[in-house]
Amino acid sequence: MSSFPADLLAGERYAVCGLGRNGTAVVQALLGMGAEVQAWDDRNADLPAQPNLTVAPLTDLSSMTALILSPGIPHLLPKAHPVADLARAQGIQILSDAEILYRAVRKSGSKAAFVAVTGTNGKSTTTALIAHLFTTAGRPCAAGGNLGTASLALPLLPDDGVYVIEMSSYMLERLDRFHANAACLLNLTPDHLDRHGDMAGYATAKAHVFDNMGPNDLAVIGMDDDWCRAIASQVASRGVQIVELDTDALPPYDGPALPGRHNAQNVGAALAITRHLGLDDAAIRTGLKSFPGLEHRLQKVAECDGVSFINDSKATNAEAVSKALAAYDKVMWIAGGVAKAGGIESLAPFFDHIAQAFLIGQDAHVLAATLEAHGVPFQQCGTLEKAVPAAFEAARSENIPVVLLSPACASFDQFRSFEDRGSHFLNICDNIVKSGHSGTNPTQKQED
Repeated sequence: MSSFPADLLAGERYAVCGLGRNGTAVVQALLGMGAEVQAWDDRNADLPAQPNLTVAPLTDLSSMTALILSPGIPHLLPKAHPVADLARAQGIQILSDAEILYRAVRKSGSKAAFVAVTGTNGKSTTTALIAHLFTTAGRPCAAGGNLGTASLALPLLPDDGVYVIEMSSYMLERLDRFHANAACLLNLTPDHLDRHGDMAGYATAKAHVFDNMGPNDLAVIGMDDDWCRAIASQVASRGVQIVELDTDALPPYDGPALPGRHNAQNVGAALAITRHLGLDDAAIRTGLKSFPGLEHRLQKVAECDGVSFINDSKATNAEAVSKALAAYDKVMWIAGGVAKAGGIESLAPFFDHIAQAFLIGQDAHVLAATLEAHGVPFQQCGTLEKAVPAAFEAARSENIPVVLLSPACASFDQFRSFEDRGSHFLNICDNIVKSGHSGTNPTQKQED
């Protein structure tokens, strides 16, 4: 691994709109490659002065190579940001930083492979697992994108290196030349429909993960929903190699940190992709056994008096929670926050896995109404500080082995992010363990 040449993008000019974690990293990376950058954020445009950097409102893009719009800023729906309208009016491409990474890697002369991972659920675990398998096998590897490090902040890899990029639908609709040597679409269920208009628009955005692929490339596609099956047929018609993932037909595997039926799909995708890019089965088996799991995704953070505390804070919609509930026979369930469209009605087939629910956040009453209609016992707790001890005491008294935080809701009513929510849960669990009960100290698992 090395840095990109300091003059790689000399003579190019980029506009960067949005200076959160991703946008700030993009600005630094572009400057490090010799580009000129004009950056702006409508709320906080505070960047230190640097050569080749202008911090000013983006009122004229006509001399720009491209506009890099932070993923969360809409360029079409539900309402296009004015800078996106300006870019279209002036004929300037709107790109994601993953696209710029791809161009920079190829311009530098590196032949490193690109892996793109998407899906409504499971993409973070699959991204981290693929990267772990390559790393433990000794292959140069860098992972990022929607997970962790911004794409353009990743280092330059040698020819035998592998970039593993988690792709959100927001990123995928802003690709151009990006060409994945292997890509997977795990599943599609309704999400981000305000951004894409409807389910067809969402599926179209996700299908961009397979753009520019040819007969030497591998597309791995889950077969559990009609949208993915239709996309698989389209991709196969272009001559791309296809691996179809039928969750019920996948072989068993030895991966202690990968419980549940849904993880069989994640493992199946990782195995197909790593084999395609040259790993042997022995290296893959070794990597699976040592994979520590992903923070905030079915992460065991503590055990006390025979009760395991599971941090699944990343489960912000019902589809993700269904995977968690299916992974355990019986749980004390902590849920709530800012409810997603459709609520938790779709979880009804898994309600018999819930011994009792402990509800938090602004839309706890929405979840409570559904649970009451289905006869699932619940407590209105309001906060994690109240919910976790209550769930633990109930688990001990009823001999239930798992306290599961799997919120089915966004976190922004009480926390900065789902990561913040999960870390808060971990701290409360830590305090319970330290309060005098028997048990082991919680161990925080770090993502790759």
